Amino acid sequence: MQVLVMYYSRSGNTKKLAEEIAKGVKEVEDIECVVKSVSEITQDDFLEADGIIAGSPVYFGAMAAEMKEIFDKFVGIRKHMEGKIGAAFSTAGDPSGGKETTMLSIIQAMLIYGMIIVGDPLDASGHYGVACLGAPDKLAAENGAKLGRRVALLVKKLQV
Repeated sequence: MQVLVMYYSRSGNTKKLAEEIAKGVKEVEDIECVVKSVSEITQDDFLEADGIIAGSPVYFGAMAAEMKEIFDKFVGIRKHMEGKIGAAFSTAGDPSGGKETTMLSIIQAMLIYGMIIVGDPLDASGHYGVACLGAPDKLAAENGAKLGRRVALLVKKLQV
């Protein structure tokens, strides 16, 4: 079983949060974690993943074009993505910079792919996913790991 943590990061902050999320995925036994920038993602990465956690910085209140391009490019494999776990995360340069709307744009794409969407657990923030301002601080890192662990545990539960 495999969880893909994919991200787009220009400044490095989203990559740092992706790495914190991956730590939580790796805590779950029998789950492989693959962490890749969108520039490295292939269609096979999508097909092999049982769960995908996707993250982007805020660009005009939505995911970066580089992230959207991946969802657009692989739309032909939608029928193979149904039932896989999906989750989102984002980073921003401003406190009110659109972190939640960015996560919602990722979640919308995952819903179109037929994925089962989860937010972060209630012992994190209990919202759309994990987000932070700039680089992840200690709390964002902890919440990221909690989201990764949650997705990995759900992947494990749903596998037959």
